[in-house]
Amino acid sequence: MSGIYIHIPFCKQACFYCDFHFSTSLKKKEEMIFALIKEMELRKDELQNTIVETIYFGGGTPSVLSTEEINTLIEAVYTNFKVASNPEITLEANPDDLSKEKIIGLSKSPINRLSIGIQSFFEKDLKLMNRAHNANEAKKCLEIATQYFTNISLDLIYGIPDSTNKEWRTNIQTALDFGIPHISSYALTVEPKTALESLIAKGKIKNVDEEKAQEQFYILLEELEKANFVHYELSNFGKKDFFSKNNSSYWLGKPYLGIGPSAHSFNGKQRSWNVRNNTLYIKSIKGEKLPIEREILSKTDVYNEYIMTGLRTIWGVSFIRIQTEFGEKYINYLKKETKKYIEQELLYIENDILKATLKGKFLVDGIASDLFMLE
Repeated sequence: MSGIYIHIPFCKQACFYCDFHFSTSLKKKEEMIFALIKEMELRKDELQNTIVETIYFGGGTPSVLSTEEINTLIEAVYTNFKVASNPEITLEANPDDLSKEKIIGLSKSPINRLSIGIQSFFEKDLKLMNRAHNANEAKKCLEIATQYFTNISLDLIYGIPDSTNKEWRTNIQTALDFGIPHISSYALTVEPKTALESLIAKGKIKNVDEEKAQEQFYILLEELEKANFVHYELSNFGKKDFFSKNNSSYWLGKPYLGIGPSAHSFNGKQRSWNVRNNTLYIKSIKGEKLPIEREILSKTDVYNEYIMTGLRTIWGVSFIRIQTEFGEKYINYLKKETKKYIEQELLYIENDILKATLKGKFLVDGIASDLFMLE
């Protein structure tokens, strides 16, 4: 089984914290759609006839496309690849794009899962992040979307400057009150060369407080556990049968094909990524050349990636798999390096599976990188 990710590199406006690839100009939208379809044609043999079980529209803001344009791209996937009989097809969307008419149109399309970028239900937070929607639009779109879609995920951001723990609990409860079955939640992070970094440097926005972010992370765990959500990946929480199949396939090491500028692909042995420039991407595809760089992964690369993804999930890191796939050198190294984290009660071993403890979850990315083997 495999997945297809389609990157839609357009947004109405730039969120201050975002470092993804996008353009706020829609002038090249038609050319881009043509190029995305052409790239699928050029790469149709790369999945080697494996069945596509997930199609994911990310960005950028895919909901800036019309329903007809989205349907055209889905049709191109079916034309060029073998698709499962009931694939998960996700569209990332912003509340300001989700009018009642748009939601009804999407509900009649092959899209069967919405991932909605709410981020916060508080106006002051949305303004601080320069989101395109307001708090009223956030609630209104969920009122309508929940009438037409059962499989909905929403994004929430914690650790926002001047956001109190009480407000954070309200954000979580508001999402739960809509009956949303999946929540993705991330700490506000100051990425290099973003507007947020510049505004903090100029003193116009307070810097993020890691201690507050950690507090709000544990509030999130507490509230969602009470609501019967499973914390199946560091930033993802789902009710039973509502885990993201697309995201889970990444963490479980399944192959996927990334279509569009800046999109990444993985086939188990090789990683590749497209040029991060709309004009160069379109020009190259028009000339029937793939604007792509490829990297062959070493055994150590694959091991390190498994450590990073495995520790973030409920499935953990299997000592048996390390022994079988990587050998004695790697299993001995891992056991040696994990001792201090087990003693600090940040990691634990259960049935030969290495996992993060409750205390270790917030720190797991740093712990994982510390367990990497250097070539």
